[in-house]
Amino acid sequence: MNVDLLSRICEAPGAPGFEKEIRKLVLAELKGLADEVRTDNMGNVIALKKGRSSKKKSMAAAHMDEIGFIVTHIDDQGFIRFNPVGGFDPKTLTAQRVWVHGKKDVLGVMGSKPIHIMAPEERGKPMKIGDYFIDTGLSKKDVDKLISVGDFVTRYSELKEMGECVNVKSLDNRVSVFVLIEALRAMKKSRKKPAFDFYAAFTVQEEVGLRGANVAALDVKPDFGFGLDTTIAYDVPGSKPQERCTALGEGAGIKLMDSSVICDYRMVAFMKQVAKRNKIKWQPEILAAGGTDTASLQRMVPGGSIAGAVSIPTRHIHQSIEMSNKEDIQSCIDLLAACVCELDKGKWQL
Repeated sequence: MNVDLLSRICEAPGAPGFEKEIRKLVLAELKGLADEVRTDNMGNVIALKKGRSSKKKSMAAAHMDEIGFIVTHIDDQGFIRFNPVGGFDPKTLTAQRVWVHGKKDVLGVMGSKPIHIMAPEERGKPMKIGDYFIDTGLSKKDVDKLISVGDFVTRYSELKEMGECVNVKSLDNRVSVFVLIEALRAMKKSRKKPAFDFYAAFTVQEEVGLRGANVAALDVKPDFGFGLDTTIAYDVPGSKPQERCTALGEGAGIKLMDSSVICDYRMVAFMKQVAKRNKIKWQPEILAAGGTDTASLQRMVPGGSIAGAVSIPTRHIHQSIEMSNKEDIQSCIDLLAACVCELDKGKWQL
C-alpha cells in the first residue's frame, strides 16, 4: 500500500470551504488516471474514466474536506477564538496542536483553564468548544500581521504506522480520497475498463451538509452511485457487540443504511456478490447516526440512482487522531474497482 501517498493526502489541510491544498494534491495524482478531469464552481473535482458502454453512468464520491475551525476573534493578548466547521467532540481538543492558515501557516496549541485553578464544581463538567482558545506563542502585534478573522484552522498530525494500522488526523475522509485514486490506478494497471462511464468525484463541504456532493450529483446524474466514507469501528474496551457497527481487520464495509440513506437492496446484493466472486473480505455496516455523500448520489438525480456505499472502518472518528487497518483499506480499493467494472453483471430489476 502506498503509505506515503496516504500520508500526504491526510496531512494536507482542507477544512470545509478551504479545500485548495488537498484539491491541488488530488489533481496532481489524477494525471494519467482518467480520460477527462474538471473542477466545478464549488471546487469539486470530477474525473471521467470512459467505460465499455456509455448507455449508463456510474459515480463514486469521496469528500476532500475535514473537520476544522474558523477564526472569529483575536483578543488583546493575541489569543485566538474560533468556531468549529464540522462536528467536534470538545474533550478531544485539550492541548492539541493546530495549524492556523493565515498569510502563512502558523502553529498553535489549543489552550484552556488548567485543572489546578478550577473550582471543584468546574472539574466535573464536560468541556465546551467555547472554553478553548488557540495560543500561537506570538504577541498580539505579530498575530495581527499574519492572522485575520475568517482564517481557517486545521489539526496538526503526522501519519504513523501502528501494527497493521495507520494513525493520523483526517482519515475521515482522506482515506476515501486515497481509495478512489487507488481504485482508478488499479483499473489502469489491470487495463480493466469500467462497465459504464465512471465519474470519480472528489467533493467539498461534506462535513457541513453534503453540499459539494449535491452539486456534483446534479451535474453528472448517475444511474449508479457509490458513496465512499469512513464509518465507526467501535471494537474497543467497553463496547457491546450491538454497538460496534464495524471492526478493524474484518474487511470493507458494505453500507446497509445510515441516518441519511437506506442503500438500494439491489446494490447491496450486487456488492456482496462482487465481494464473494473476487474473494474480497467484507462486513455489513449500519450507522445509527451520521450521513455520507451516498444520500446525495441517491437523491439529487432525476428519478434517483441505484446507490450503495463502501465504508472504511475507522476508530476514534472526529477526534484528534483516527485509525484504520491497512488490509481493510486495500479491501475497499479492490471492492470499489471490481464493482465499477462489473456493474453490467448486476440484476437491477425492481
